Amino acid sequence: MERLRWEPDADADPTTYTYTFGGVAPVASVRPGTVISTWTMDCFGGRVRSTTDMASEVCDPRLLNPQSGPFYVEGTVPGDTLAVHFVSIKPREAWGVSSTVPFFGALTATPVTAMLHTALLERTWIYEIDHHDGVVRYMAADTPFTAALPLDPMHGTVGVAPPLGEARSSLTPGSWGGNMDTPEMRAGVTCYLGVNVDGALMSLGDGHARQGEGETCGVAVECAMDTTFILDVLPGYATEWPRLESDDFLMTTGSARPLEDAFRIAHQQMVFWLAELTGMSHIDSYQFVSQASLTPIANVVDTNYTVVCKIPKSLVPGVVAMAGMHDRLRRAASA
Repeated sequence: MERLRWEPDADADPTTYTYTFGGVAPVASVRPGTVISTWTMDCFGGRVRSTTDMASEVCDPRLLNPQSGPFYVEGTVPGDTLAVHFVSIKPREAWGVSSTVPFFGALTATPVTAMLHTALLERTWIYEIDHHDGVVRYMAADTPFTAALPLDPMHGTVGVAPPLGEARSSLTPGSWGGNMDTPEMRAGVTCYLGVNVDGALMSLGDGHARQGEGETCGVAVECAMDTTFILDVLPGYATEWPRLESDDFLMTTGSARPLEDAFRIAHQQMVFWLAELTGMSHIDSYQFVSQASLTPIANVVDTNYTVVCKIPKSLVPGVVAMAGMHDRLRRAASA
């Protein structure tokens, strides 16, 4: 099994980092089955480091969510599916940061939800990441309230180059993946992405030490992340929208506005997937998904919202998804 270690240049001019899916030359070329170890910057590029740093003052809004990659996967062509299996996702530092950003978030006016009221108070919170105890320590800014929240590292952005030769902002999720911001994107999970260009051009970033479902204020516990993952390919198998598979769940995603359209895409994709896996008709699969699915909301803050549809594998015993790719990659990871 081939291995690659690739690291971004933390001292480079921030304008030289990658902030899009598509439109960027690959940083490395790898064969299917390669294990890649890398690290990713936090969404602010390391520029917000204390409670006195305000994102609106120290960050250029055009330069958010820097990506590591893209990686060119040799022999991969449009119509294939890229499998990204996360072996490990670990915060690089002992701290993370969150904030409220003016006119950004689910409970405030935004540029596309125009209101007359002024922006909410801008604040920055620094979280201690306790690796030993496996918690993220929250400290309220205005009162003595504290809480130990479970450490649950994940990647907000995982994706490939979009179709039609487009370059899309790393703040946006879509059929190519991108800024889906789902806590389901954690270690032990395999993400399946439809390939739109030769080599797929996969990249990732936006590490979160933890995030509540919905990412309500728009900012999770953001942190630099050390990540190891395996890239492999399902040739000739097209995937319209990103899918995820864990040991316990099959998951589909949809990203759109309004939120109900993201819901519809995720559930439509699960209906189609289960019909394919079980031989059910679409109408029978629709009925089954209606009674069996779980629907965590990934984000309601990005330029598109993301919804996840989950089906427990225990409800479809014997079903093997994606030609058994997840189980193969799990075994490779353990080796």
